[in-house]
Amino acid sequence: MPHLLEPFATEFMLRALGGGVLVAAICAVVGTWVVIRGMAFLGEAMAHGMLPGVAAASLLGLPVIAGAAVSAVVMTFGVSAITRRGRLSNDTGIGLLFVGMLSLGVIIVSHSRSFAVDLTAILFGDILAIGGADIVLLAVALGVTLLVAAVFHRPFVALAFDPRVAHTLRLRPRLAGAVLVGLVTLAVVASYGAVGSLLVVGLLLAPAVAAGHWAARIPTTMLLAAVLGCTAVYVGLLVSWHAETAAGASIAAASIAIAVLSAIVSTLVRQLTKVSRATS
Repeated sequence: MPHLLEPFATEFMLRALGGGVLVAAICAVVGTWVVIRGMAFLGEAMAHGMLPGVAAASLLGLPVIAGAAVSAVVMTFGVSAITRRGRLSNDTGIGLLFVGMLSLGVIIVSHSRSFAVDLTAILFGDILAIGGADIVLLAVALGVTLLVAAVFHRPFVALAFDPRVAHTLRLRPRLAGAVLVGLVTLAVVASYGAVGSLLVVGLLLAPAVAAGHWAARIPTTMLLAAVLGCTAVYVGLLVSWHAETAAGASIAAASIAIAVLSAIVSTLVRQLTKVSRATS
């Protein structure tokens, strides 16, 4: 038991846990819609497409979250333009935009002879360095996410299952789609400053995928995804403390492991249920 609680007796680990829990909650709400709508590639592109802004902000000595926000806005407008014009498929257009932004970011980084921008920190962040201001920002982002998700719940549901029905019911599917992209942007930008781009993607997708094996209703899936995401944060920090591994990478690995384990267990449960019905 002491091994499970000892790491969190320190202030920085406790702040990391608190910040990680808030990130997990934000990503659970947004990630559920990302998985339902099949927007995983958009989430990944949005996270890694922030590299130019982050690199430029770091080299200029500006707050990295400001650079991340600028790049995210550029990505959001780019995605909206691609979706609206429809000359390319969404995946193709987003892929080109993603590669273009990522290439620009690498060029900016390589322009610095000292390579002052730490690519590892960009990918995995430094969750152990989370401060009080970061936690406040994440708490505000969580409040906004919950409010928007509640207000747009019906349009999101209609958009996810049949955009034509959403249009017929006057639920403004275009607006709902834009708001959903905005939620993904908010989740990525707010979480990036604390945990980096790769960890954001891991917590955005893996817990929601894992929860989808056990829950049918959307609110239940979000709640379970939040629980699983928080579990991944706790396990990752615990492993990081005792095994002396990178905290962000450990959390990302834990979230993926939970998704894989959930898929295996749910498959076994279904098979056992079938066998039980067949023999009864």
